[in-house]
Amino acid sequence: MDKKPTQTKSPAAGKPARSEEQTVKTTKVGEFAFGKENYRLMLIGLAFIAVGFLLMIGGGSTDPTQFNPEIFSFRRITLAPILILAGYVIEIFAIMKRPKD
Repeated sequence: MDKKPTQTKSPAAGKPARSEEQTVKTTKVGEFAFGKENYRLMLIGLAFIAVGFLLMIGGGSTDPTQFNPEIFSFRRITLAPILILAGYVIEIFAIMKRPKD
């Protein structure tokens, strides 16, 4: 029987040098940039923006000589812009949030 000679490895041979030992986070191939929660938050932000714009609709008059004070209601002047700004803040948060591993 032929026996193959066994090679012994030195303990330092298998370890990389200190400069190569730095941890580098790599992304897996085929992995999405956003997680499930990011997309859920984006849809919530989009809903806030859509509702805000829908609340601004209306208040006009069919007769151009008649003034309709409904155009200056709380809903159109205050509530709708707040909802739109909140939607944009949610969108920014959803984009910047790191997905969970």
